[in-house]
Amino acid sequence: MKYSAGLIAFASTVSAGTTVWSGSFNSYSTVADFDKWSWSNEVGEYQWYIHGSQPTSHYLALDPSYKNPADTSETHGLKLTIDSTATWNSQMERAELIPQTTANLGQGNLFYHFSIKHESTNPPESTLEHQILFFESHFTELKYGVGPNTTNLEWHVGGQPQWGVPFTAGTWFNFAYDIDFSGSTVGLWASQGGDPLVKVASNRAASTSTNSEDFHVGVLRIVNDATPEDWYISGVYIESGPITTAIGDGSVSSPPSSSAPTSAPTSAPTSAPTTSAPTQTTSAPAGPLQSQYGQCGGTGYTGPTVCASPFTCKAISAPYYYQVGVFLSLKVGIMFSKSLIHC
Repeated sequence: MKYSAGLIAFASTVSAGTTVWSGSFNSYSTVADFDKWSWSNEVGEYQWYIHGSQPTSHYLALDPSYKNPADTSETHGLKLTIDSTATWNSQMERAELIPQTTANLGQGNLFYHFSIKHESTNPPESTLEHQILFFESHFTELKYGVGPNTTNLEWHVGGQPQWGVPFTAGTWFNFAYDIDFSGSTVGLWASQGGDPLVKVASNRAASTSTNSEDFHVGVLRIVNDATPEDWYISGVYIESGPITTAIGDGSVSSPPSSSAPTSAPTSAPTSAPTTSAPTQTTSAPAGPLQSQYGQCGGTGYTGPTVCASPFTCKAISAPYYYQVGVFLSLKVGIMFSKSLIHC
């Protein structure tokens, strides 16, 4: 399994784009509003028909605490639950919302935005494969519970892993699929918490296509299991470029992003160990400082190699990529002492 070495976070200096479709949950006062949609009454932002046999309230819940607090334009987010009652085609558990729109969501260069989270209560089962926020053809999607690092949230293109990040409880993970339908490529923007999006994976070839009603805002778990899982979703919208890097749902204008985001998502190629890099030590020369999670070294890298206090430059995929981090304990510091550039 080969992961892309192109994990450099590219800063965005452009202003907000144009919202093509807003998947904000603001227009849903209660989860009963999702039931107003039917094939004979196509109303609202979403189609709601992929779920189990229980009432909608068994699978969906709305609350201000369910949204990313950085998204000030949304009044509440969505908690989506799957369990053994959410059976779909025998061995699958699914609960998903589909865009209800007349807009063309498959032309030009579009950015599919969303934020997701899980808590320590009813967390996702890491031994089972999950397909998350995906298209019907699965040309791009997030996955969880797949090897070799089953606890990572992974971005896949055409079924192949390209980028991953530990899926920690209580943290909002923000994404935008960068889809060039004309050029048949897809890339990824990501961040955590309230940090602005940065490009973590460059565009690569993909069989990009959609009929504008096959983007699944939800979760599919392969293998029917009785363990319930709660997934939190916020800030869903689709825009044409230039990308909005500020966290929001696209219903209001977002401020222009900084040319130098203060942090990039904690990302690590899931096939490269962090303990095998040769020892590299340097003094701390004068010059610009790299912030936490920024790149600080690697093959062909020409940016800052001096770390802002109290961070240290760590080999993520030596000799190709080094990233700024911070020791969690003395034991961790000793463990990585042979694979660090000391700034």
